[in-house]
Amino acid sequence: MESVRRAFVLAGLALLSWVDALVELLAFLLLCVGLVFFFTPVIDRARGRSARTRELVGRWCEIDVATPYRPAPVEPERERDGWYRDGNQLYKRAWWIRWNRRFTWIMEDPATGRELGWQVLNPPFALVTALLSVLFRRRALRWYGRWTRHWLGPHPAADPARKRWLHRHTESAGHQFAILALALVHLVFSAWQLVVIIGAAPVAAPLVVGSRTITDTLRREAGNWTGVRIARPYLPPPGLPVPRADGLYQFGQQLYDEPFWPLQRARTRWVLRDRATWRDLVGGALIPVVSLVLSLPTIVLLGWSLTGLATLWVGRPFVVSPVQWYPLPEVSTHLGALAQTPLVLVVLVAGLAPTTWLARQQARFARVWLGPTEATRLAQRVARLDQSRTDVTVAQAAELRRIERDLHDGIQSRLVAMGMKLGAVEALIDSDPEAAKRLAAELRTASAEALTELRLLVRGIHPPVLSERGLVDAVRAVALDSPLKVDVTADVPGRVEQPVEACAYFAVCELLGNAAKHGGAKRVAVSLTHSDGMLRVVVTDDGSGGAEAARGSGLRGIERRAGAFDGTFGLTSPPGGPTEAILEVPCQTVPEPAVKDPAPAAPEPSSPKTSTSSETA
Repeated sequence: MESVRRAFVLAGLALLSWVDALVELLAFLLLCVGLVFFFTPVIDRARGRSARTRELVGRWCEIDVATPYRPAPVEPERERDGWYRDGNQLYKRAWWIRWNRRFTWIMEDPATGRELGWQVLNPPFALVTALLSVLFRRRALRWYGRWTRHWLGPHPAADPARKRWLHRHTESAGHQFAILALALVHLVFSAWQLVVIIGAAPVAAPLVVGSRTITDTLRREAGNWTGVRIARPYLPPPGLPVPRADGLYQFGQQLYDEPFWPLQRARTRWVLRDRATWRDLVGGALIPVVSLVLSLPTIVLLGWSLTGLATLWVGRPFVVSPVQWYPLPEVSTHLGALAQTPLVLVVLVAGLAPTTWLARQQARFARVWLGPTEATRLAQRVARLDQSRTDVTVAQAAELRRIERDLHDGIQSRLVAMGMKLGAVEALIDSDPEAAKRLAAELRTASAEALTELRLLVRGIHPPVLSERGLVDAVRAVALDSPLKVDVTADVPGRVEQPVEACAYFAVCELLGNAAKHGGAKRVAVSLTHSDGMLRVVVTDDGSGGAEAARGSGLRGIERRAGAFDGTFGLTSPPGGPTEAILEVPCQTVPEPAVKDPAPAAPEPSSPKTSTSSETA
């Protein structure tokens, strides 16, 4: 009887999950109209009931169900100046950063979707389990424990190629509806932007920039769900205004004492003159319509078939009999329902079959309006090259200052000291030869130290191993010197241009240093490939993650170096890791010169610690 009691308690707890699902649906509808602050607390509350279910299942069903959620986001840290930083944005208080991280964490966690499916499907299964427990007692409880572990336990990442047909197409149907929901949210924000632009254009810039977060979400999720990538089409924002020689700030024909208004006017003009802003607004009106049209076949066919199955096998035997599901004839017996079921299943399959294709068409239409055009790409390229030119100029000036400072404070001081000691040697060589010999020995040691320091300085400018052996061997040499376990794989036929080699080499050095110092990593994988005129460097570590390009000057340096060659630098580092950095630089390769057989008596050249015979350093 104890097993029966426990089964009915679990069934009662399961019925409450329908309440959670209903509240979550209401919170999602509020999210769609812009009231975003209700969704996260509702999900947190529902997770509390799921945790209680996992606890009871582990205690009563003797099946442990581990917590499936990803590691929670880290708490924001206050900077030295008292502000909280999130990317390039500063905040006086931490609540917005905390809420935003938690919202992203919940939305991107696959366990959230599985938990919602469990809340919808669990009550009938739990009731059936409670009834079966009368006959099978503890065995029925274990069935329920396995069911709960399947839905509320951790799942390894599924290989898309190994998913079953029903799983893939059901998932695609969900993606169709999710794209439609995001498009409706985009429609609401587009209408609000249009009203503000027409009625109060000078203050429209913050609203438009803030609303681009919604559009970016639609771009990102459509790419994740369907594989149709949608790039951001926006032009880079204007820089800070530069004062004139008289200390005033100029915008057009108007002068200002403070930079606030010139900056606001520049941002307003930047937003209103960007074609992508108006394309977003047009897309906000068209994408929901097209998504709804493409989703209608799925909605109609799935709705008709699922309702028909419920009518034939739930409504007829338990509620009312006979039943009729239009246009099928009326049935009142199991045999009649069994005869109509294949037709309903055929319609169900017909509704699921095109979902993947339809979802991809929805994303492709969104890309037409939310992606960059050729003119936009050209404008972005010009702006990026202009910014890269500025960054390269600044970086070169800083590097020259560093070299000058190292020469002035290091080598020059040693040479001055050596000159003074030479004068002392000249003065002592006749009167005190022994003291002159000691000074000469010190001079020899000082000259060796100066030469070593000079070599290190030259190596910092351009490592000799990079010039002599190329990028791959230079990276392997760095891997051998790293305290981490570094695996290097390379597929780079020939040598790439020397400036590109230096860019990739110093980027790998910086990333390995960050993984050792800040990431707490133990293993790092470095991949070097060259194909289709693009050098691609991927560095992945198993550290704690949480790296942000906006917070690290070294990462920004990599970005600037890549930008100088029209390359890109991407960083993915969620809390808990792993961290993956991808550097892509367009370049061509040249074949390596043939290696001549060295003469037997000739001495071997000095070589750094490199391994050319193995792919693993």
